[in-house]
Parts: sequence; structure tokens; C-alpha cells
Amino acid sequence: MKTYVLNTVLLFTVLFGSATVNAQNAPLTNTHNYVVLTKKIPQLTPIILTAEALKVEDGRDFGSFKVIICGKDIGEITTNKDMGDYIKRAEAAGVELIACGFSLQKFKIDTAKVPKAMKIVENGILYNFQLQKHGYKSISL
Repeated sequence: MKTYVLNTVLLFTVLFGSATVNAQNAPLTNTHNYVVLTKKIPQLTPIILTAEALKVEDGRDFGSFKVIICGKDIGEITTNKDMGDYIKRAEAAGVELIACGFSLQKFKIDTAKVPKAMKIVENGILYNFQLQKHGYKSISL
């Protein structure tokens, strides 16, 4: 009889204890946050179109949409004639454009020439992983 009672208590502890742990790990909101890591400036057009579509699809659940630009073509953010248009469209869509500081340094790009509307992070790849730890959905192009 003691074994039966002990097994029953143990069973309830496991069942309800794990339910409590799962409830604690569940997201508090249904907000959808996104991050895209890209190496090519022309990819900003389809990325921004995607953000616009997700904003409509997600409605109130649309959270943050960040685009991190890294790699050897990072200098194009200071020279591409369409960069101003990309920035305007991104802002209108609620997209934050971010430059990888490591790439800027490696390819000797003057940070003073980076558009003021863009945030610079120390390491774009690390920043991407940190955002993923906070639940961001991520893709690299």
C-alpha cells in the first residue's frame, strides 16, 4: 500500500512539475521578431518587401524586423546611390538597418560615412546569435 501511494505521489509530481516548467518556458506574447543577415545591398529590396508582407500578415503580433549588413560589400552602404531610398522604405516598413562594425573595420570603411539612420553593432554575426537567443526568427542571405 505504501508503495502504491508513493508511486502515485511521484507520478503526480512528475506530471504537474513538468507542466509548471513548460508553462514557465512558454512565450508571454505571440509577438514575431525577425532578423536577416545579408551581404548584398540589392537584397534589401526583397527583404523590405518581406517585412512589409509579414507586418500585414502578423498584424498586432508583428514585433521587430532587423537587417544586419555584413561582409566584403559593406562599403556599398556609403556609396550605393540607392541607399537613401532603401533607408526610407525600411523606415516606412518598420525595418531597422544595422551595419556590422567588424566588417566596416576589416574592409577599412570610414564609419563617419555610414548613414546616420543605420545603427552600427560591434559584430553582426554575434548580434544575430544574440537576437536568436531572444526568440528572433533568423535567416542569412
